[in-house]
Amino acid sequence: MNIAVGDVIRMKKPHPCGAYEFLVLRVGMDFKIRCLGCGHEVMAPRKKIERNIKKHIPKEP
Repeated sequence: MNIAVGDVIRMKKPHPCGAYEFLVLRVGMDFKIRCLGCGHEVMAPRKKIERNIKKHIPKEP
């Protein structure tokens, strides 16, 4: 999957605050994402994030 810093991803399950969308802050072996609902930042393994993505919204040029 081709995900870059600045993209927005919509997950299958919501964050505890109720938001489904996250901003990608870091890409590599691990992803660092920020919840667009409450601003909480999470680092998770790439495999776990890619498995739970429902929709990928690329960054506007």
